[in-house]
Amino acid sequence: MPDPHRLRAHQAMGHGREFDTIRMLRQRWGDLAADIGDDAAVLPVLSAGQRVVSTDACVEDVHFRRAWVTPYEVGVRAAGAALSDLAAMGAHAEFVLVAFVVPASWEPDLGEVADGIGAQVRRAGARIVGGNLSRGAAFGITLTVIGHTTHPVARRGAQVGDLVVVTGRLGGPGNALGAWTAGREPSAWARARFASPVPRLPEGRLLAEGGATAMLDISDGLAADARHLGAASGVRVAIDPALVPAGPGISPHDALGSGEEYELLATVPPERLEALRARWRAATEVPLTVIGQVERLEGSAATTAEPVGHDHFR
Repeated sequence: MPDPHRLRAHQAMGHGREFDTIRMLRQRWGDLAADIGDDAAVLPVLSAGQRVVSTDACVEDVHFRRAWVTPYEVGVRAAGAALSDLAAMGAHAEFVLVAFVVPASWEPDLGEVADGIGAQVRRAGARIVGGNLSRGAAFGITLTVIGHTTHPVARRGAQVGDLVVVTGRLGGPGNALGAWTAGREPSAWARARFASPVPRLPEGRLLAEGGATAMLDISDGLAADARHLGAASGVRVAIDPALVPAGPGISPHDALGSGEEYELLATVPPERLEALRARWRAATEVPLTVIGQVERLEGSAATTAEPVGHDHFR
């Protein structure tokens, strides 16, 4: 595997407002950043496995409102969403590139946004190796994340008879959005789930190594993403709402529709579940819940969310 520490030192830069901002970002990120200031990053050669690459954007008034979250949380949220795509493939995170669009009103807060990004990158064990800085009318962050894995898991691959599993507890982001739009403050748990998502990188690798046949992260909502997984795999994903692990004070119905969760939805052969659960308990405290089963596709529906009555789900 590549050694993320075998990266080039930062490039010297001349004078100018843009370069001053880049120097500020490098200082905020410290040892998390390398090879900043050149036209492109030079990455170590991958000696085994496969590269996994994804790009994700976070735009003000599309993905968040400034009144809802702090600048630090904007960075945490943007990086968490991007890194979650690597988790969904069962990958290790290696490198991150960060592109900012910064209106004048956001310039004083850019350092705090960078700190939030840095916190997620450090937690993931990755390095920041470049990006871009531009002016614009709306604040936005686009992150490109690069990782590697020897067990890539796509969203296609679910087999009839597989069990459907999900990580964590659901419903917080949707609950927080509902509260804010109604003029109320969300609960502390729901707000944290919206503002500070934790990409399930270790859990994604556990699922990949434990035999997951298909996997994705929950960004559109559990019900919608189950449809995506079912459509990609050519199967029906049958979910029992009574088994969906909802957060405190949240109904299973609301948990099914809550988006931007960044938990993992996966399918696992039944014969692999016991061994997976044993490794899971030893490695993480994040819940892993069986919520349904993969069935043969009949007609056009790729998912159902009705009680399906399989006792072994529990």
